[in-house]
Amino acid sequence: MAIVDGYTDEPAGLGVPPYIDVYPRYIAGAVKMADPGNEVSYFTIDSLRRDWPASLRALAGFDMVVVVAGVTTPGKYLGGTPISYDELLDIGRLEGPVKILGGPVARYGYGIEGGTAAIPPGRFKRYYDIVATGDVDLVVYEALKFGVEKARPSATHEGYELVDQFAVRGAFVVQQHPNFGVNLVAEIETYSGCPRYVSGGCSFCTTVAYGAVEFRSPEAVAREVEALYKAGVVHFRLGRQADFYAYMAEDTGKVDLPRPNTAAVERLLAGVRNAAPGLETLHIDNVNPGTVARWPKESAEVTRLLLKYGTPGNVAAMGVETADPKVVKANNLKAMPDEALEAVRLISRMGAVRGPNGMPWLLPGLNFVLGLPGETKETYELNKEFLRKILDEGLLVRRVNIRQVLVFPGTRLWPVARRLEARLREKKRLVHAFKRWVRENFDRPMLERIVPRGTVLKGAVAEQNYGGGTYARQPGSYPLLIYLPLRIPPGTKLDVVVVEHGFRSVLGIPHPPPAGSRRMARYLRKLNGASGPPPS
Repeated sequence: MAIVDGYTDEPAGLGVPPYIDVYPRYIAGAVKMADPGNEVSYFTIDSLRRDWPASLRALAGFDMVVVVAGVTTPGKYLGGTPISYDELLDIGRLEGPVKILGGPVARYGYGIEGGTAAIPPGRFKRYYDIVATGDVDLVVYEALKFGVEKARPSATHEGYELVDQFAVRGAFVVQQHPNFGVNLVAEIETYSGCPRYVSGGCSFCTTVAYGAVEFRSPEAVAREVEALYKAGVVHFRLGRQADFYAYMAEDTGKVDLPRPNTAAVERLLAGVRNAAPGLETLHIDNVNPGTVARWPKESAEVTRLLLKYGTPGNVAAMGVETADPKVVKANNLKAMPDEALEAVRLISRMGAVRGPNGMPWLLPGLNFVLGLPGETKETYELNKEFLRKILDEGLLVRRVNIRQVLVFPGTRLWPVARRLEARLREKKRLVHAFKRWVRENFDRPMLERIVPRGTVLKGAVAEQNYGGGTYARQPGSYPLLIYLPLRIPPGTKLDVVVVEHGFRSVLGIPHPPPAGSRRMARYLRKLNGASGPPPS
């Protein structure tokens, strides 16, 4: 059977290269659990695009083709381009194999871009034999074990018993990923659902649709990490959860912001470290600022544990969403602006120490969502004021992510999706002006604080050639984009010294620079403060 990775990006989970999400790994494990003799071929959508007609002919020769896709939190990606709507239909039209569609696209629909409504998943039912509205790995398992006609499209796991087995059995599939052996980052799931499920969660979010929280045990996570490590993975991101600080939190399911369980977090992190003693990256994703503000003592201890067991360059991405209290209330968001600022203060002040790879150890990241109900022109000014406070206090924030709301079926915003689309069209200039203000007035000065000129960033990987230069990044969560003004073969690992700052990236040169290069000498003069032409 074939797994086609069309890439996924959700509030709790990332699978766009160099990241590999849990879906293809769990599916591969399910295939092997159904019958150890089953063969699995894994393809990324980018690898298939190199010769699309030939790829479609090859896929038609498999007994089963499982497509995983779905972007519910759209962004800009350097490592790959998610599958298009037309490509999904092309694969769905194949004659011969059993075709199964899974991932967020099958649960919530196909998201085009922020500020729009998604295409409902029912649109794909005429093309695919099964549109897995449940857990696609379990659906595939049932199809192989009991027959396609007996597989339940809405089948969902009850607990993690099977998932934990699938995760270990499917670890081998990482070796078929194009980024394997270079900068592949394995996304790891610690729990499903959202602790704020009890209050309905954020108005726009799809995570609450996964139901009540189910935690994986630290031992199960460690076994999966061990299997991935033995397969050759050295970069890990504990990113598949709504709030890392709420892992196994006390009173989960009873209160909106449960108390962090620091002992469980330490068992989790220590277990990962013991399972992969030679790992190079251990990062996280997703922190609820409301949790940090509500439980500062416990959150400080979790932060300390991340400094102890994690690796530098880590980012605690926080869904602030807005600095307008009225919008927070109207959309049942995570934290009021003053609470979000307290969370930024705590993590920034503890995590700003610089690590051996040149990056601060752990910094907050901020997410803003534009176009939510209750938003006015004043909202944008309040957002600016919030960011100004961060600058004025000398705090560090790794990055600010701004997106327009993307509305999916099943969320509380779905009934008003068209109205929100219309309002965002009316606010187009306001949205662009805010983004420009953030890039010019916040992002650049913040980058200058985080990686001052002369900072050496170790272990960057050349990812893509562009014109006469190269884009490179360090493996990890939200890695800093580096542009080098010379062509370096993709996959090359190198150290880089920061020369100049852009809005969201830096210009750097190899460290040490190539001998005898006149162009590099120009940048060295710039680095040393000598006069000369600006970097191109």
